[in-house]
Amino acid sequence: MVGDVNYVAEQRERRQRAQRARDFAEKWKGRGYEKGDTASFWLELLRDVVGMTDVTTAARFETSTNQRGFIDVVIRDAKTVVEQKSLGVDLDKPELRQGKMVTPYQQAKNYADSLRNSERPDTIIVCDFDRFRIHDLDSNDPENGYEEFRLEELPEQLYLLDFLVEPELERRRREEKVSLDAGELIGKVYDLLRAQYIDPDSEDSKHSLNVLCVRLVFLLFAEDAGLFAKDAFYSYLKPIPADRIQSALKELFGYLRTKPEDRDRYASDALKAFPYVNGGLFEAEVEVPQFTQEIVDVLLEEVSDGTDWSQISPTVFGGVFESTLNPETRRSGGMHYTSPQNIHKLIGPLFLDELKAELDGILTSEGVGDRKRRNDLNRFHDKIASLSFFETFMPRRIQTRANYDLAA
Repeated sequence: MVGDVNYVAEQRERRQRAQRARDFAEKWKGRGYEKGDTASFWLELLRDVVGMTDVTTAARFETSTNQRGFIDVVIRDAKTVVEQKSLGVDLDKPELRQGKMVTPYQQAKNYADSLRNSERPDTIIVCDFDRFRIHDLDSNDPENGYEEFRLEELPEQLYLLDFLVEPELERRRREEKVSLDAGELIGKVYDLLRAQYIDPDSEDSKHSLNVLCVRLVFLLFAEDAGLFAKDAFYSYLKPIPADRIQSALKELFGYLRTKPEDRDRYASDALKAFPYVNGGLFEAEVEVPQFTQEIVDVLLEEVSDGTDWSQISPTVFGGVFESTLNPETRRSGGMHYTSPQNIHKLIGPLFLDELKAELDGILTSEGVGDRKRRNDLNRFHDKIASLSFFETFMPRRIQTRANYDLAA
């Protein structure tokens, strides 16, 4: 019953937001002057449509920079700046600003780069009162990889602005998209590699392929997340011809599992760029097939260079990746994952909410000295390290995600 009431309320609020967006779009249709209308436009949009409270505090207008310029709108909590242009201005056409020919995006980026590190944005919005372009500065190509919609599309595209009032939504949305895209790419590599095995349906070959994909994913993540030098894996494979990739990978796997004191002192500089990796991931010898040029191109250009693995959400990618390695799932029509929201519906009331409350109590308790707080944290750490969880339907997936959430 409560669920039905909540659903009805959510649907009512969604319809009301869409109507407010339609009213706003109709009011501002065909007009908009940068100098005279920017503040009114964004105040109304943020307050009346997006639903931001206390807009006059959350948003600042005409913020000066050390480049003798002004940022039209700064939304501090959302780490967003807006470059506003008058209606009809070509958002792709460079204009002279501070002695340089720059596009509106480049102008905003220059302003953003002039700010202190703590004030620099994650997102730039370029707008001409009709078109909205949302540039994610954490993406591989923020200047060209923007999301765009028109004012008349605001009722349908309003969710793209939700991050302005709930910044965490944008982070989760970005992580989910990157993770799902990465899962699709690994699935592509999996299929291409599988075709290279002499007997792909044998248990040994299926096991070897799964282990190989897990190792590749680790290497891809490690080079982007700072575990290895930046682009170490990409740089290692890039100069090697396709017909030598197999032997190069086997050599790399052997080097990664060798302790520093046992390593060849005459190893190549390319191998010396990699640290020792313990834990058993690279211990076993597995069957590695020959690589084609197509596989190399996909692995290096799309999966390595084209994806920022540091942005991956383990919660999302873990489920997608598991189904990539599951033949039954792949035969049944593709990759699936359980959303973090649904996982938290289970593990939240089961144990995670209580643990978070306990941790918050340790961190925020007043009148506690540093030594006692440190001891309390150590005891809490020992407690969560000793916990075990068993789920009869999907134990591996639930356990893995619970561990990630506890670590976070």
